[in-house]
Amino acid sequence: MNATQRRTAKKTSASQDKSYGGFTDEERGAMKERAKELKAAARGAEAETAVVEKIAEMSEADRTIAERVHAIITANAPELSPKLWYGMPAYAKDGKVVCFFQPADKFKARYSTFGFNDSANLDDGDMWPTAFALTKLTPAVEKQLIALARRAAS
Repeated sequence: MNATQRRTAKKTSASQDKSYGGFTDEERGAMKERAKELKAAARGAEAETAVVEKIAEMSEADRTIAERVHAIITANAPELSPKLWYGMPAYAKDGKVVCFFQPADKFKARYSTFGFNDSANLDDGDMWPTAFALTKLTPAVEKQLIALARRAAS
């Protein structure tokens, strides 16, 4: 069997195998958004404007939290730059995403989350949280968010 026949055989068997779930529609959408973000960045598009526009497109519940999260992060961790990351508001330092807001509607989840990537300075022993569920922003939650953002950006 030559290389072409092997590729054809693989395609045929893959198309007959219905058990492969692959990516969800939401995951494919996030990947497409990421590709658009990279193209926009290459054109020099204004990142913060894109974040504000993306927040404005969110459902009311997600938008209310995202607007406040955006205000908190930009005011309290100015070394973090707003940008879109897989279609979500994110905040980067030296080009690396440190933290991000994932709206509940993005992946049809029960609640929004505020998460951190490995570039966040949150290491604490052998285990620490990398994402927090956000159902509403109370003064206590805002205080916690400010402390986490400052620490992550340090």
